[in-house]
Amino acid sequence: MPVAPLSQKEIEDRLAELPGWSLDGDRLTRSYRLGSHFAATAMVVHIAQVQEELDHHSDLTLGYNTVSLAVNTHSAGGAVTELDFRLAHRVQELAPVHGAH
Repeated sequence: MPVAPLSQKEIEDRLAELPGWSLDGDRLTRSYRLGSHFAATAMVVHIAQVQEELDHHSDLTLGYNTVSLAVNTHSAGGAVTELDFRLAHRVQELAPVHGAH
């Protein structure tokens, strides 16, 4: 089922509920810092599991002790949709388990 792009106002309102997340061009983005490379790697694996569950995937970047995400919805022409916020909320919920900030 196709998903509709969100308006700029909808995106801004939803971002207010996601500290640290921002709109960078046409993508929701967030970077997390963790205590070690191993902790960052574990978080990447956890995010990958969530992405598979949601069948919605971000660009996910692993640094030494950082994890960065950038997400939009390809099937909506690269716009930001409800799917992107669903993924962002799930990542926001799992981040503290990994000690991410």
